[in-house]
Amino acid sequence: MLTTNEIRTKFLDYFAKNGHEIIASSPLIPHNDPTLMFTNAGMNQFKNYFTGVEVPKFKRAATSQKCVRAGGKHNDLDNVGYTARHHTFFEMLGNFSFGDYFKEEAIFYAWNLLTKEFGINPQKLLVTVYHNDDEAANFWKKIAGLNDDKIIRIATDDNFWSMGDTGPCGPCSEIFFDHGDKIFGGPPGSKDENGDRFIEIWNLVFMQFEKHKDGKMIPLPKPCIDTGMGLERVTSVMQGVHDNYETDSFKKLIGEIQKIV
Repeated sequence: MLTTNEIRTKFLDYFAKNGHEIIASSPLIPHNDPTLMFTNAGMNQFKNYFTGVEVPKFKRAATSQKCVRAGGKHNDLDNVGYTARHHTFFEMLGNFSFGDYFKEEAIFYAWNLLTKEFGINPQKLLVTVYHNDDEAANFWKKIAGLNDDKIIRIATDDNFWSMGDTGPCGPCSEIFFDHGDKIFGGPPGSKDENGDRFIEIWNLVFMQFEKHKDGKMIPLPKPCIDTGMGLERVTSVMQGVHDNYETDSFKKLIGEIQKIV
């Protein structure tokens, strides 16, 4: 069984072998974005690359980004303590393409890592796509061999990602793991989707637009890829538990707290 640290390393090594520059986590307080109080996603430090304001020195990158979601658009504070998967502070594993590869390669990299490198049972995985994104759905069929019942079309903002009210955005495809019918919850898009049975572990964002204050979305200079996978969530899957707080890193922290109190 891989530890949390080993899973993080395996993720970064995989993308390094596939031509990605490994970039250190940026600070929790964004140094170049006054629209955010905290870094809430792996793509924050690359925002200017996506919009074309800056030219990156590399076309591909991968990170393990420290994130805080305790306010703003992406706020998980109200969910902490009520689910097995939410945290205010967590690490987000991500791979990024700045005008290099797009949907097909992003889907291939994700599926290959999860099922081949990590050894996750493909029968336990299902995906969502934005309701009119036929291209992404067809790539999932071609690359992963998924049937229509494993590709759920979502028409809400759950599958159209944006960093905030303004900035880079685009349709996305989320990968879910099924923890089994012993855990309460329904598949994405169902009335019981907020349960802990079907857990989103990875979000592949197909960054195509920049949203402005007036609501207009302008096509980006080049389509880009921004993905985010919760380290704590994929660790729970790989360690055979359904609760993030039962993984090795949390058990150590909780154990030390128990000794103190």
